[in-house]
Amino acid sequence: MQRRNVLKSAAVLALGVAVSGGVFAQEKPIKVGVTGGPHAQIMEQVKKVAAKDGLNIQLVEFSDYIQPNAALAAGDLDANSYQHLPYLEAQIKDRGYKFTHVAFTVTFPMGVYSKKIKSLDQVKQGARIGVPNDPTNGGRGLLLLQAKGLIKLRADAGLKATPLDIVENPKKIKIVELDAAQLPRSLDDLEAAAINGNYAESAGLSPTRDAIATEGPKGPYANLIAIREADKNKPWVAKLVKAYHSPEIKQYVQTTFKESVITAW
Repeated sequence: MQRRNVLKSAAVLALGVAVSGGVFAQEKPIKVGVTGGPHAQIMEQVKKVAAKDGLNIQLVEFSDYIQPNAALAAGDLDANSYQHLPYLEAQIKDRGYKFTHVAFTVTFPMGVYSKKIKSLDQVKQGARIGVPNDPTNGGRGLLLLQAKGLIKLRADAGLKATPLDIVENPKKIKIVELDAAQLPRSLDDLEAAAINGNYAESAGLSPTRDAIATEGPKGPYANLIAIREADKNKPWVAKLVKAYHSPEIKQYVQTTFKESVITAW
């Protein structure tokens, strides 16, 4: 009888260890990298929605565009949410990352901002205009300046256009390439700057209120969730996408950011 009770107790103990181990595995947080501002704010709401589905998200915030991908490649993150497809594709090509994207998130319209002029018609001869210094966002800024008639690029320049691709520059504008996060703080030293929407928002600038020019509503710059290719079939990935694409998040984005941030699903 005593032996039977001992065996029963041992079985219960083993079951308890297995259950607690399973709970621990489920509660292990998924680390998601974001840049400060709207990406972080939105993911905080995604975290709340995902928790209802048993997914524990831990946010890791970055202040630049380079480190979130480096951290994902190193295994310090499980996913990141901050970049658009042209940037991700350039990073994969240049750095050999084994990444894939699993969902589109939001679009931040790039705008041209200035503390010195109210319209691009007022741009002076030889004015210094800032653009991001990474290939895809720099090209995006140049394409915006071209769309507004300030410059003309080579026909085959594409999304990765650089200042070397400028073939017409009637006002002899000087293109100043700076880190995207630094551009809002550099407006005192520039005539104007093409600034990504998330960094504009972080600096208190609104595309609808403060920009003197903005991109059109259609374009290839929807942001996305990136993960390592090896993780694409893991259950947490589907839960993360489900939470982000929920009605609650769409409503949050529309209510909080108005037309400054546009959902891409």
